[in-house]
Amino acid sequence: MPSQTSAESHSFAAPYDAIVIGGSYAGLSGAMQIARSGRPVCIIDSSQPRNRFAAHSHGFFGQDGQGPAQMIAQARADLGRYPNVTFLDARATAAAQEDSGFSVTTEAGETFHAKKLLLAYGVVDILPDLPGLKERWGITALHCPYCHGYEVKGARLGVLSVGPFSPHQALLISDWGPVTYFLNGQPHPDELTLAKLKGRGIKIEKSVVTALEGESPALSGVRLEDGRLIPLDALFLGSRIRFASDIAGQLGCATEEGMQGPLLQTDAFKQTTVPGVYAAGDLTPRVANASMAAADGVFAGVCLHQSLIFGPLDALEKVASD
Repeated sequence: MPSQTSAESHSFAAPYDAIVIGGSYAGLSGAMQIARSGRPVCIIDSSQPRNRFAAHSHGFFGQDGQGPAQMIAQARADLGRYPNVTFLDARATAAAQEDSGFSVTTEAGETFHAKKLLLAYGVVDILPDLPGLKERWGITALHCPYCHGYEVKGARLGVLSVGPFSPHQALLISDWGPVTYFLNGQPHPDELTLAKLKGRGIKIEKSVVTALEGESPALSGVRLEDGRLIPLDALFLGSRIRFASDIAGQLGCATEEGMQGPLLQTDAFKQTTVPGVYAAGDLTPRVANASMAAADGVFAGVCLHQSLIFGPLDALEKVASD
């Protein structure tokens, strides 16, 4: 079993080579690469993964259909076999740069030190204020067809318009079943988009959606403002997102605006705009599901580890050339 180490037993000055903030798919995958180098690595996690609302995770190599909590528990167990790994079941609330690296402080007030940081604490979904949506999120109210589409294939599907990316989502979802696209007060599609939607056989409903109905978490339909009930088995929508922590902001990491909300800027080697701070998973662009998050974490962990070797060597070379 992984070491369940409390923060109170690890208040010391000697730094870790890396602290990973966030212990889900990206964070644990990154930590594994660092762990296998033999470098001391600490994972700080508050056990609030983004996909905790879903009963099963799909499309993950060798783990299709497993529960997210089960997969994370197995990954922690695998990491716990490495003696250079420390787990802190805590919430990191503050981080700052130091002369020799970084400090991270937990909610309990304990401070830890590392040469490098890997930010993998993810994002939080901001859902529309729609009755019946929250309790169905991750079950019959969905965001990713690659994660959940097969389980509702051929059923009555809907897509709720929440932003400029929603027509694209409706076109995509139509490969899994008949789709009704609910404009829900959003602007009417332009002529080209409208032609594409009609070309895929997608019905367009202009009326505003007022509630999701059925015996929760099942979905039987959506209620419209004009009183009609449109039968549905699953409703897809792209949520807005926010960072699950403000630690990147405290460190001064630059952000960029994605289709759903802010994301951290990283270079080709997963380093943020703050040297020594790396990021992986939902915090960064082009990560859409668990498999991509894990792969992103692997690459970030490898890059962070290599920076521990080549960073000092590059500095030595620079001094020699001056």
